[in-house]
Amino acid sequence: MSEFNNVTIVKKANVYFDGKVVSRTVKFEDGSTKTLGFMMPGEYNFNTEAAEVMEILAGKLDVLLPGSNDWVAVKGSESFDVPSNSNFELKIHEATDYCCSFVK
Repeated sequence: MSEFNNVTIVKKANVYFDGKVVSRTVKFEDGSTKTLGFMMPGEYNFNTEAAEVMEILAGKLDVLLPGSNDWVAVKGSESFDVPSNSNFELKIHEATDYCCSFVK
């Protein structure tokens, strides 16, 4: 899906890591939520409450998922799942555009 229809967008940006990771929250009529964001090259550590599906729209990164010792390469048009109440690490190799869907 290249666009979302009938949504509400929260104007205030979510800004992390001194502005190197920025996203906007998108709310859907069915109560689901996504964030659309952009990450600059660097290494980041994230904590989750809800399970997430991270869809990489463009860019290149490596992800270290909970319970794994192996970094996985991910590029534009690929995605990965993150369990709820967990921690994951990212190594962003080039500017990366993403969509994060929160799973209930």
